[in-house]
Amino acid sequence: MFHRSERLFLRPAWPEDWEAIYRGISDEETVHNLARAPWPYEPEHARDFTNRAQDQFLPDFVVTLPEDGVIGSAGMGIDEATEQVQMGYWIARDYWGRGYATEAARAVLSVAKAIGHKRITASHFVDNPGSGKVLRKAGFQPTGEIRPGFSLARGRRDPVACFEVILDPEGDVGGSEMRQAA
Repeated sequence: MFHRSERLFLRPAWPEDWEAIYRGISDEETVHNLARAPWPYEPEHARDFTNRAQDQFLPDFVVTLPEDGVIGSAGMGIDEATEQVQMGYWIARDYWGRGYATEAARAVLSVAKAIGHKRITASHFVDNPGSGKVLRKAGFQPTGEIRPGFSLARGRRDPVACFEVILDPEGDVGGSEMRQAA
């Protein structure tokens, strides 16, 4: 699955992307704000990421700039704590502060709606308020819930602020109906 936004191109990761992914994510400050990435982040982690099977209802993308190549990743998965469809993303530090995270998040939401998802959740560690700003700009609303969220890189649970976006206000937003169809 591919998606083009104003400045970005989102596509599946290819095996030859592993070095660019490794360069972008092997930054402690970036990885410590993610749930499933380990620290230290090693080349084999990037290789494993590029070789993962894609789920057509929960796609993962590399975020690319036509002139620079891979600058991050964004996609959907199932939040193990809530069993809800959740969006996640990261952008390499050299590209922070330019609106790419917000644009990538909006692109993922566009894909989610096209696939048929009714509701997408997201969360951010409370010590990373910049991610909350990205989520709000992308259209997410805070739910008011603060709960423990696990980070593999941190090796512990830290408080996360929870968000959601309703993509189809007429549809059933009770959960992961598309996941059940897969």
